Amino acid sequence: MSELWRLSAAELARRVRSREVSAREAAQSALARLDAVNPIINAVVAHKPEWVLRQADEIDQAIARGEDPGPLAGVPVTVKINVDQAGFATTNGTRLQENLIAETSSPAVDNLSKAGAVLLGRTNSPTFALRWFTSNQVHGRTLNPRDAKLTPGGSSGGAAAAVTAGIGQLALGTDIGGSVRYPAYACGVHGLRPSFGRVPAFNASSPERAIGAQLMSAAGPIGRTIEDLRLGLLALAAPDLRDPWYVPLPLEGRAVPLRAALCLRPGGLQIAKEVEDALLDSARRLVDAGWTVEEIDDVPSIREAGQLQERLWLGDGFDALADSVARDGDPGAAAVVAAARLKVQGLPADVISRSLVRRSTLVRQWRLFLDQYGVVLMPVSGELPFPDDLDQRGPEGFDRVWEAQLTMRALPAMGLPGLAVTTQLVDGVPVGVQIVAAHYREDLCLLAGEAIEARGVPPSPIDPVV
Repeated sequence: MSELWRLSAAELARRVRSREVSAREAAQSALARLDAVNPIINAVVAHKPEWVLRQADEIDQAIARGEDPGPLAGVPVTVKINVDQAGFATTNGTRLQENLIAETSSPAVDNLSKAGAVLLGRTNSPTFALRWFTSNQVHGRTLNPRDAKLTPGGSSGGAAAAVTAGIGQLALGTDIGGSVRYPAYACGVHGLRPSFGRVPAFNASSPERAIGAQLMSAAGPIGRTIEDLRLGLLALAAPDLRDPWYVPLPLEGRAVPLRAALCLRPGGLQIAKEVEDALLDSARRLVDAGWTVEEIDDVPSIREAGQLQERLWLGDGFDALADSVARDGDPGAAAVVAAARLKVQGLPADVISRSLVRRSTLVRQWRLFLDQYGVVLMPVSGELPFPDDLDQRGPEGFDRVWEAQLTMRALPAMGLPGLAVTTQLVDGVPVGVQIVAAHYREDLCLLAGEAIEARGVPPSPIDPVV
């Protein structure tokens, strides 16, 4: 029973529900794994072992009474440090919020608990969740378990690193510009960014976010199997009245033909040979699974969507963000703000309203485009996972990162779901693909992801390689 941390979330929940193992045994296994490997990678930055065991005991007691604890019965799940969890600091990786203790949990965290999950600990992110790399002056640096020289991704870098190293079967992350999808890609696991409005969100510890951030941010699961992501989404997507944007649609949509578009270079993005090989291989896997795959030259207006994401993110509240970053003093966040300042110069006063009007046009284009295909297969990033801190190696390094992440930045502007599927290792370095579907068709992303996963993915969980 000591290595229950190796099991998938689906298998562990099945065993706990059938009383083959107890939720306490699963929690003890997860805590032992955390103690063994977290000092190496620094993925989890806060946890309370006694509280973890108390949650597990409550689940065991519910099962003993004949109650169904939920789809995640006894499954250890971590939570990112920018999401409210009662009794913990919502630090968001900044010294300015070290003592911002949440009095209530966010809807996503509450939904995990209601689904029977055991909340294991808090995972690291970069300062203000601003980077595709994970370090800050509060909690330090998180390492990629597959290669310490590579970024674990960001901003949910601690979440992906934890899942990869066996610290919890699932992790809750957030994504406004790739922050679930890219860490999953960098660490060699899977990550789902749900559609806008699919998973309810609200942090009572903080003021209401600017409208651009509200429209583009999404909370989603990171896991080692597609089946686990499906369970995670089932739990997370339960309704909550605190989110006015929540959309109560079924998780399964109408049946559509198994048809996928393959776009190797969206928006003219230059891609590494290894990325192209992964996309072509994934297309073959889909064909083998009965899908029809059509290669296309491009997708609608993805460059413009990337610009809209910048404007919706930076066009409202940039000065306040820049001031907070300056007061915090984190060099990584400062580099992002310095580069972003160039992008906001000269923006008109009505940039948000103009951007929202144009967003409507792009959403319409994508809805019509995706009506022709069930899913679109495209890069997660133009490159293999970056060397750690590449974005701080001068303007050239930052611009290289920014360009490679085009699809990470563009899709949130339209609120579309995206799934990062890991496919293989290239000389020990993870690579994978991204699957995009129409609004609220995460089921199609997951269906295609399962077909790709079934033909082989990198092993996980793993012992960290340092």
